[in-house]
Amino acid sequence: MTLDDLKIGQRALIVEVGGDDGIAIRLMEMGLTDGEEITLIGFAPLGDPIEFLIRGYRLSLRKAEARRVEVTALVDSKL
Repeated sequence: MTLDDLKIGQRALIVEVGGDDGIAIRLMEMGLTDGEEITLIGFAPLGDPIEFLIRGYRLSLRKAEARRVEVTALVDSKL
């Protein structure tokens, strides 16, 4: 699953940032590193870019960039 597969409000753990080019390096510099928790906040009116919450700040990524980040969805336990 990748970041663009998440639903609004869904949380996930980053597994891997795909590629070894400048974009992948820049994504990691922005805080998208293995094991980091990320939450999808919302989409722009036309669906691109996508806004996330990571490390206490908001980050907007284009769908193509979000597709490069593999994640594992977290399940919220509600009692």
